[in-house]
Amino acid sequence: MTDKQREIHLVSFNVPFPANYGGVIDVFYKIKALKGLGIQINLHCFNYSNRESTEELEKYCKSVTLYPRLLKRTFFLSTKPFIVRSRSNRQLLYNLEKDNLPILFEGLHSTYFLKKISEKGNRNIIVRAHNIEHKYYFKLAAAEKNIIKKIYLYSEGCKLKNYEKILKSNISIAAITESDKNYFSVLNSDTFYIPAFHSFKKINSKIGLGDYILYHGDLSVSENIKAAEFIAKNICSKLDHKFIFAGRNPHKRLYDLSNKNKNIKIIANPDDDEMNEIIQNAHINLLLTFQDTGIKLKLINSLFNGRFCIANNTMIKNSGLESLCIVKDSLIDIITAIEELIATPFELSEINKREQILLKNVNNELSAQKLINLLFKK
Repeated sequence: MTDKQREIHLVSFNVPFPANYGGVIDVFYKIKALKGLGIQINLHCFNYSNRESTEELEKYCKSVTLYPRLLKRTFFLSTKPFIVRSRSNRQLLYNLEKDNLPILFEGLHSTYFLKKISEKGNRNIIVRAHNIEHKYYFKLAAAEKNIIKKIYLYSEGCKLKNYEKILKSNISIAAITESDKNYFSVLNSDTFYIPAFHSFKKINSKIGLGDYILYHGDLSVSENIKAAEFIAKNICSKLDHKFIFAGRNPHKRLYDLSNKNKNIKIIANPDDDEMNEIIQNAHINLLLTFQDTGIKLKLINSLFNGRFCIANNTMIKNSGLESLCIVKDSLIDIITAIEELIATPFELSEINKREQILLKNVNNELSAQKLINLLFKK
């Protein structure tokens, strides 16, 4: 293959560095993996949330182009989802139509021009489905307490459900979980499962004992706030063990709960190294969620770095990683599992088991090669 045949456009919903939350973690480490396999990447990304720096991205990309997100109030009245309509900068269309290179669209968010480009039928296009977006928004709406935000999230979910029909276009879909693959295959038979990309190359778990139980994640997101509140009210309050809640921008309600439960400590906004250390030193990672959408990167992070992982079925099902966790759903079963594990040393045999399964099931290089095969298929 010539260099030109090994060159792509990658359109990202956000600037994927720093890689500090779920979606951009997948994008950033995907870029690194593709670069490692010889792919030249023309990166296009929407610039907002003060993520203007492209220096790190330029190490892995042939070009990096930023586009302002168009945050017009009138777009809330559009029949298209706001997360799509606000990413409709026509300079992106102009740049994508300059050549015939394969295109990887990251998330439904970035697909405003997908139909126009795919209708020409002369190039390979993949949409990376990070989620079943309308289900995600409906569940965010259900968990949201602010009525204005709840109405917006529900409205956006309805628009996303209708907009999903665009995925019937002449494209491929790269689903991030097996469950999502099954869903999108009904819309488009050219759907494949490609696991989440991540930062880990080896198991970093420590043998022995830790002295606390951990829940971590973005603690400003309603899904995680709900899970953290459930743990604080129903688990921490019934046990004497030390609990740590660590993550981005903890909600005020969590601080209120920590003041009522002296065995809860909150660590706000740890950097990547600190978060990995917090996960490594925990004895048990609690991986509970009430939202069965997308992949939970905290699951991958905990299995590569942590000791014992207690997960509910909503977190773990169809991940291929079920055998690496203690899977419990009822409150009494979770509490019993904590009591049984808290004095049990984490053994080398558990690390060996993770090496066999994780390095096979969530391997960046294997996933990148699968993407390459799709991007350059005849």
